[in-house]
Amino acid sequence: MASISSISGAQSAAQSGMQQLRLQQATRNAEQAEQVARALQAQAGEAQRQANEAEQNARAVSTEADQAQANAGQARLGLAVIKSVGQMQFQVSNVVAQVAETLKTAEPAAAAPTPVVNAQGQLTGTVINTTA
Repeated sequence: MASISSISGAQSAAQSGMQQLRLQQATRNAEQAEQVARALQAQAGEAQRQANEAEQNARAVSTEADQAQANAGQARLGLAVIKSVGQMQFQVSNVVAQVAETLKTAEPAAAAPTPVVNAQGQLTGTVINTTA
């Protein structure tokens, strides 16, 4: 029966060796998985950093766009004022021309009587012809 026990011992040694190999392989697999996980975490961190940077850039561009929109509104308002002033100048010119034309054709008004100043330098009114 010595041979059965030696076969049994050989099988046990072979199984122990296989288990050792499986353990080493499992350890290598675990280490590789950890390396892959660290690399993926690093990539995720970089992607998050880039996303944060892109978000900051988007906010900055949005702020610039808002400012540009406000500037455009001010420019439109300024243009409307300029047009309005131009129209008012044209209308005032027309009124001035009409008044000037009216003054040219109007009859000259009678001269107003000149006031009389007494000996004390006071205005007393106008001289009336009292001779009859």
